[in-house]
Amino acid sequence: MKLFFERLRSRRLASTFVLLATLSAAIVAGSFAAHGVRGQEKQNDSGDATPLKVVNSTIPPNDFVRIAKAVGPAVVNINTQTLPKESGNHKQHNFHFRQQPNQQNPDDNGDNDQQSGPDIQNFFDRFFGGQMPGGPDEGDNGQVQESLGSGFIVDAKGYIITNDHVIDKADKIYVKLSTDPDSQDLGRPARVIGVDKATDLAVIKIDTSTPLPTVKMGNSDTAQVGDWVEAIGSPFALAQTVTAGIISAKNRTIDQGAPGQFQHFIQTDAAINPGNSGGPLLNMNGEVIGVNTAIYTQSAGYQGIGFAMPSNTVVAVYNDLIGSTHKVTRGSIGIQFRQGLPGAVNREYGFKNGVLVQYVQPGGPADKAGIKALDIITTVDGRSIKDGDDLVNEIASRRPGSTIRLGYVRDGKPMDTTVTIGDRDKVFAEMNNAQPETAQESESDAGEAKLGVVVRDLPPAISAKIHASGVQVESVRTGSFADLQGVAPGLVITRVNKQPTGTKEQFDTVVGKLKTGDDVVFEAIDPHHPELGIDIIGGTL
Repeated sequence: MKLFFERLRSRRLASTFVLLATLSAAIVAGSFAAHGVRGQEKQNDSGDATPLKVVNSTIPPNDFVRIAKAVGPAVVNINTQTLPKESGNHKQHNFHFRQQPNQQNPDDNGDNDQQSGPDIQNFFDRFFGGQMPGGPDEGDNGQVQESLGSGFIVDAKGYIITNDHVIDKADKIYVKLSTDPDSQDLGRPARVIGVDKATDLAVIKIDTSTPLPTVKMGNSDTAQVGDWVEAIGSPFALAQTVTAGIISAKNRTIDQGAPGQFQHFIQTDAAINPGNSGGPLLNMNGEVIGVNTAIYTQSAGYQGIGFAMPSNTVVAVYNDLIGSTHKVTRGSIGIQFRQGLPGAVNREYGFKNGVLVQYVQPGGPADKAGIKALDIITTVDGRSIKDGDDLVNEIASRRPGSTIRLGYVRDGKPMDTTVTIGDRDKVFAEMNNAQPETAQESESDAGEAKLGVVVRDLPPAISAKIHASGVQVESVRTGSFADLQGVAPGLVITRVNKQPTGTKEQFDTVVGKLKTGDDVVFEAIDPHHPELGIDIIGGTL
């Protein structure tokens, strides 16, 4: 059987537990009826039996007990709902962060041949909360899809870290604290602050009137193979489940090529199952050193191999996501290379460690600095570069606009140059012949690119119902400007910044002129409740 990687995302489980005592009683009853056993009361007399008593001994609490009590209150259940989508050619994808296209990253190794088949992830999406084989797309079957995951509070104001795959297909997100009543209520509504698909991390927030318990973030770099660790989460909807194990390995990459460039995991044998996703992996100081993300399995359940995103990566991503742009900014120099070159190539080009450049983006940062194809990058700011992953991590961690000193070898001669780091997203777009977003953009996708909202011309029937003209919101991208302001699918936007948007063309023209820092005010009507009149929604772009 092939081994599969699973992003731990589980559907809410029905109550299917069967008491063995009930089954045993049924067997005994059947035996009694079949054999007619009678008259054994005397043989079964138990008058000489001594009743059992509970011994009141005490066991000193160990570190696992201490950590569970200290950290447990800050670990939360995350419930999500995906609403039924419209059928036909205009399916809504409400609050979905659009998947990045399968493109080659600027600093990637250029080798996509090692990717696992696309059906692997689809299989697990079906098994853990997605569609059934041969069935309709998730959310298109007329039923609300529910999923469950975990998370932990890192800010007393209600900021929570979890996995992107826990919430990325959700129309509604709810969070339940360990102190919340155990009822049918799904929990407190949460909103997305930002997501980073490259590391499968997300930040969400719940409103609170009182400070919430929080966790401490530990240093994953100091964790060692063999260290004890503890995991807390909600596997199979069983909240506040605690498991323990050790760190089995570090710096594991489970996706080859571009998908795994920023995913270097801590491997652990602490039991992790569907529903644990987004929960904390803790060291013996009770500090979070990882976010439980994936398992390696033959049975779709725990088999002793789990993966957690290291806390040092998590902290860096979190700090970017709570910033003004709500996205992670990474550096790039605009090159491509290959990993795992044969020894013959190394010998022919005369290097042991380093990166052999295969492609340099014309006009990109590396090109402007004089780097050419077949150059061998050996150092960054004097530090030796081991391989492509090492180079990507070094470059990506730099801020766009900063400079580095790049050492390289050309035709056997050592050379060096200064390179100005570029914005990875913009370099990526340029490498795929796509123009980055500009303040002058006024094309048909301006609303989606700048605001995160897709609109369509208003159907005449709805226009007549609300006695107004405008455009109707088809979808809103999770974490986008429109999402953060409360714009929702179905709303009719009649004006933006007091300018009429009676048609999609008018809307695109108005939005295309917006730029970062502008105030954006929507005038909107809910066609389901036109009697409520015009709602004013706005913020600063």
